[in-house]
Amino acid sequence: MSFYDVLYRRRDTRGEFTGAPIPPEVLRRVLSAAHAAPSVGLSQPWDFVVVRDEHTRRAFRDHVQAERSVFAAELDPRQAELFAKIKVEGILESTVGVVVTYDPDRGSPAVLGRHAIADAGLYSVCLAIQNLWLAATAEGLGVGWVSFYREDMLRRLLDIPSRLRPVAWLCLGPVASLPETPDLERHGWRNRLPLDDVLHEERYTRRSGR
Repeated sequence: MSFYDVLYRRRDTRGEFTGAPIPPEVLRRVLSAAHAAPSVGLSQPWDFVVVRDEHTRRAFRDHVQAERSVFAAELDPRQAELFAKIKVEGILESTVGVVVTYDPDRGSPAVLGRHAIADAGLYSVCLAIQNLWLAATAEGLGVGWVSFYREDMLRRLLDIPSRLRPVAWLCLGPVASLPETPDLERHGWRNRLPLDDVLHEERYTRRSGR
């Protein structure tokens, strides 16, 4: 696949995982791609925790299901009906979990470029996640970003130091296929906006209804 093929083929994968093993060299390539991401002041403020243990994954899955229920209780009836059809994780179905953390002390005290934008380090971690996602797609793997969790719970589960932020639990593994249409669009939760709706020239242009 060309770069643009990979970019547009990428999906947030949930129900397509096969559970098949990932060859060690492939996993290493995907993690190396994540580690090659740009970072503010070359701080490289990420760490990657590869989680294979079924007990750990099951405990996290149970926590995510509880948080799903919390979110569902806040929805109106129409949204709740839609949300009931949407799978939000593939924690047990995927081959491994990859937890990506942010270390704000990495490269401190003088992180070049972060003095005016405190979140620049967090943005760097997101770039590493995107690199991982695109590399996984190029390797024929699926990735699902799980966000239905409380950070303190994940810290305790994986012995993550309190100063670190667990930014993402990524479900990773071979998939039967990648859907043509993202799940949230397919289920009618949201549609992708046209580029022209978010494109501005020279100044931010206020549009009706926004």
